[in-house]
Amino acid sequence: MLLQGKTAVVTGCNRGIGKAILERMAAQGADIFAVVRRETAGFTEYCAALSAEHHVEIQAVYADFQSEEQVKDAARQIIRTKKTIDILVNNVGFSYPFKMLAMTTMDEIKSTFQVNFFSPLLFTQLISKNMMKNKKGSITFISSTAVFDGGSDTEYTASKAAIVGAVRRLAIELGVFGIRVNAVAPSLTDTDMGHNRSEADTVEALNRNIMKRMGQPEEIADAVIFMSSDMSRFITGQVLRVDGGLL
Repeated sequence: MLLQGKTAVVTGCNRGIGKAILERMAAQGADIFAVVRRETAGFTEYCAALSAEHHVEIQAVYADFQSEEQVKDAARQIIRTKKTIDILVNNVGFSYPFKMLAMTTMDEIKSTFQVNFFSPLLFTQLISKNMMKNKKGSITFISSTAVFDGGSDTEYTASKAAIVGAVRRLAIELGVFGIRVNAVAPSLTDTDMGHNRSEADTVEALNRNIMKRMGQPEEIADAVIFMSSDMSRFITGQVLRVDGGLL
């Protein structure tokens, strides 16, 4: 129960890596604000069942990260609860089908950056004020190994690289308030987004991986749990690669 008594905010948690993080955090005893794009009966029921199973409180919060106003509203809703936020996981992410920059529009580039970088940075700015007041907290961004090997399309890779730069600076700014800021960088993972490329591209990526397979969402989630818990209390400003030995 690494997160017993803690309150977490997790974005983009209705599927894939985010859903695995939500499940792992509930199992480790955290109360959670689960931020997803829109309300559905299925997700509401899922949160209720997960909450009952692990005896934690899970509250769904809705925000489309293409909209700065919705991001602000979501942060205000969370802050109005007066709860102490111990953990923030910026997992929300977006990618268009894999293609070359020459075939990509500027609108696609801007929307990718909005979801992957600008809105998470805005959300962090708002939620971190709660953490600063309480002089503690852990913030984890989900980046990508594409930052290091160029293994995805240009706008996705660049947006995830921007996260790494922000993590380095935020760790300095927020460290004086007892807040740690890190990133987890998965390689190709078995999610809807992970399958958003051609078979040939997938095979090429896996051939560069020592373990010769995709990562599983639960494996990424376990790394996030570590970064969010007191087990990593002396780690900040770092990027943890979870990539099966990507060379």
